[in-house]
Amino acid sequence: MRIHTLQGYIQNIFLVEEPQGLLLLDGCSRADVDKVCRFITHDMGRPLTDLKLIVVTHMHPDHAGGAHRLRRLSGATLAAHPKAAVWYAGIAGRTAHLIDVALMYWVAQRLGKTRRKAWYAPILTPDILLTDEQPLPGFTNWQVIYTPGHTDHDLSLHHLPTGELYIADLLVRVKGQLHPPYPICHPNQYRRSLLKVSQLKANTLFCAHVSPLDVQEIPFETIIANAPVLPKNHWHAAKNRIWKKIKMAG
Repeated sequence: MRIHTLQGYIQNIFLVEEPQGLLLLDGCSRADVDKVCRFITHDMGRPLTDLKLIVVTHMHPDHAGGAHRLRRLSGATLAAHPKAAVWYAGIAGRTAHLIDVALMYWVAQRLGKTRRKAWYAPILTPDILLTDEQPLPGFTNWQVIYTPGHTDHDLSLHHLPTGELYIADLLVRVKGQLHPPYPICHPNQYRRSLLKVSQLKANTLFCAHVSPLDVQEIPFETIIANAPVLPKNHWHAAKNRIWKKIKMAG
């Protein structure tokens, strides 16, 4: 097993090379599709059809945006948690999708990236639904770990023989320190997910926005203790601003 790391539009992309084919640990952004395809065909010298499985860990633009197009180009199977497909459903979901795409462009601008085509369908159509602790179809050395909190459907992926674990957005780095991501939609679940990860027999954590981490050096207890106890997302931020204005007006 070998993990290839590509620098995506605003996140790390992890492409796994196994004897049975290639596994993409996340659906990356729409802007990353050409880079992934070029890496497979040019750098690796392999046909796109060697990409066998794409996992979407959650529906944010830098994790799901390229999934449908990559499946269409390669014929790969697309897998996700059952709740992922409806994350952006309804009027509230579509509004959240617009906000999340806008946030991706804001992050890209802060990273000095030019604006690129990154719009993607808000409703996912996975071929396979993944549940906690099941092996990945076709890549049975990898185990699915359900780690909600950032959203209600976050997945982590654990390579059991090596102890390498991809946790997507479970941790980010702010001013040199590890912190919970934004948003935190389910704070209680988030703390439980961190505790679950800390108790796994993992050696190295791979993150979408942080360099690989040695599990022994992560202050899980401190991060859990300082994690939000109330949701931190677009809706709660807007509600709090409105409430403050009402109190000031009163």
